[in-house]
Amino acid sequence: MLSSFERLLFIRRVSIFQELRDEFLVKLASAMDELSFPANHTIFEQGEEGRSLYIVVSGRVRVHVGDRDLVKLEQGAFFGEMSLFDAEPRSASVTTLETCDCLTLNQLQLIDAIEETPEIAVNITRSLSSRIRELNSKINTYQKQLEELKN
Repeated sequence: MLSSFERLLFIRRVSIFQELRDEFLVKLASAMDELSFPANHTIFEQGEEGRSLYIVVSGRVRVHVGDRDLVKLEQGAFFGEMSLFDAEPRSASVTTLETCDCLTLNQLQLIDAIEETPEIAVNITRSLSSRIRELNSKINTYQKQLEELKN
């Protein structure tokens, strides 16, 4: 478990919370829950209803659809944010690769945070855009490989 001070120091380094005021971060840090998961534990599965965003404090997770890995995330990375914005089921599963500690922020906490500090929404949007670009690049690479195999 992180102390209140350690939690504040940690979330200050998370990309979506950078550049935010310390007094706001103190409030946000105290509202977050900390969860621990063993290795090879499924945190959530594709298709489940999502109500929390997770931030990796320690360990690593893999985001996957079935057996296909989309990305591996480690300390400071966040996941699960999409369903908080669109109220759709989870688009992928997340499984721990090793023992993993996470901070969580539920939908109401995130909405309150965005209302108080809209920069969080901008930071999340930047991260989502980056992830989409990365996936688009992977799709293009796979399409080229398939075309080469056909020829």
